Amino acid sequence: MSELLSALCLVAVLEGLFLFAAPRGWKRAAEQLHALPDRHLRLVGAVVVGVGLLSLWWVRA
Repeated sequence: MSELLSALCLVAVLEGLFLFAAPRGWKRAAEQLHALPDRHLRLVGAVVVGVGLLSLWWVRA
């Protein structure tokens, strides 16, 4: 359980870094995502989840 919490904390750190380093770029990206149809967003989400799981498997192996 502590590993899961550590991972979530790292996600928060990375999100914060993006907002801190490039707030305008982050806003533009959010606007572009808002304009995409739900189907495309789900596809992107599925790909990101898949890449994340494969990366986690590779790192933990």
